[in-house]
Amino acid sequence: MTDGPSGSSGEDIWHPKGNPWIIAVAVSLAAFMEVLDTSIANVALPHIAGNLGASNDESTWVLTSYLVSNAIVLPISGWLVGWLGRKKFFLTCIVFFTISSFLCGIAPSLGLLLLFRVLQGAFGGGLQPMAQAILGDTFPPEKRGLAFALYGITAICAPAIGPTLGGWITDSYSWRWVFYINVPVGALALFLVYQLVEDPPYLGRAKKKLAGFDFIGFSLLTVGVGALQIVLDKGQEDDWFGSHFIATLVVIAVVGLISLVVWEWFHKEPIVDVRLFKNFNFATSSLMFLMLGMALFSSTVLMPQLLQTLMGYTAQKAGMVLSAGALVVLVVLPMVGKLTTRFQARYLIAFGWMTLAISMYASSKQIDLLMSFRSATLLRIWQYIPVAFLFVPLTLAGYVGLSAEKTNAAAGLMNFMRNIGQSVGTSAVTTLIARRSQYHQSVLAEYTGSGRFHNALMALSMSLTRVGLSAHTAQQQALGRLYALLQSQAAVLSYVDAYWLLSVCSAIMFVSSFLLKKNEPGGGGNVSVH
Repeated sequence: MTDGPSGSSGEDIWHPKGNPWIIAVAVSLAAFMEVLDTSIANVALPHIAGNLGASNDESTWVLTSYLVSNAIVLPISGWLVGWLGRKKFFLTCIVFFTISSFLCGIAPSLGLLLLFRVLQGAFGGGLQPMAQAILGDTFPPEKRGLAFALYGITAICAPAIGPTLGGWITDSYSWRWVFYINVPVGALALFLVYQLVEDPPYLGRAKKKLAGFDFIGFSLLTVGVGALQIVLDKGQEDDWFGSHFIATLVVIAVVGLISLVVWEWFHKEPIVDVRLFKNFNFATSSLMFLMLGMALFSSTVLMPQLLQTLMGYTAQKAGMVLSAGALVVLVVLPMVGKLTTRFQARYLIAFGWMTLAISMYASSKQIDLLMSFRSATLLRIWQYIPVAFLFVPLTLAGYVGLSAEKTNAAAGLMNFMRNIGQSVGTSAVTTLIARRSQYHQSVLAEYTGSGRFHNALMALSMSLTRVGLSAHTAQQQALGRLYALLQSQAAVLSYVDAYWLLSVCSAIMFVSSFLLKKNEPGGGGNVSVH
């Protein structure tokens, strides 16, 4: 027996009229555009602040506003599909995401830019889960692994390409073109989706009425997720619980999210189907997606930050290190898609977590201030390849045991967990780097009283006096240079700690992989029942 997302036999024989691979390209194009926007604007923030007369702190709300509205829409995308229909909802998201991108480009003030970014994030929130759900219904079970591999290219490669592309566009043209670039891509995606995508029959039977909209659940979701996203984005900047603003938001987030789960669990027509977490495979896959988001985005933050702040790399050169990993994943993802037809998803997931744990541990041993461009690139490639072995099998494992009617809600929640993981990972490593740098600096400072330090100081002072500096000035400059070196070494040690922590978390996920249920290789989300 099998029990999977295909539902009844009527849905098993349904297939779209168009070529599935062209449909896959169309929906992945829309998703790629949205994922790219989560990172492409990062490098343009100083230009936006200067052009619109805002401070650097104020300009960071360009990112926060997008992430907040995006995170709120993701978990309710399943309900919105039931109300509008999947194709209509997907087209609506593409249209208004494209329009709001254009409005962001022409925004004359920061206030209007933030408003348009909220709209952009809200309508972009439906693109990722709908692309994933459409692929699941478009392809037969034996080809779903390859289809999810194509979708994985958008979710994995776009965050790595975004900063490099955004930096090049901003330097070559204007920050406004970071948003204008979505217009032609959105128009093309809109045309292709309108022509090719169809709704499967089961969606027509699950229509929801607006009168049944769960306003209380939506309010709790908006308050809880919005507060959580702001905490994660602004926590380190405002010194976490040292700020009354952050402390208040933490309380609001905790109360809001707990109340949301309790309310939705007993509601007849929940806007967020939290009862999906009763399915063990879905709950475990969602947790792993949270961890994958943390590992993917935190490592994407760590490497360029290390190269730019400590080793003097330009944004473009640091971006080249990231892009190399993304290009290799382009080749590996289709291979992983084929492997899903031969091996159980949980074995591929275990391999991915084990390889990621090893790569993060190797990173903690190899990074230093003398690391070459080639070494950094190879290290990044090694960090990124395991992600390909996680994304596709995790998507398949998450659908095990789910009926067809639940796939849209499941796709929204899995993408929500991954996006929250990205925010948690970025916030966690930023805080860890700052705190551990201070710790290592205090430890290294104890060695300034040693004879070795004194000898190094004297030698450097004498070298500076030989080039014409006075004895006093030479000693002051020597102290300054040695202190700068101490700070750099302390910072490198904090990056070592961050990679070590990621290695430990990946090792824990490796052990958890074997708790997942068996699936039939090549059977998409189906699960064998013995």
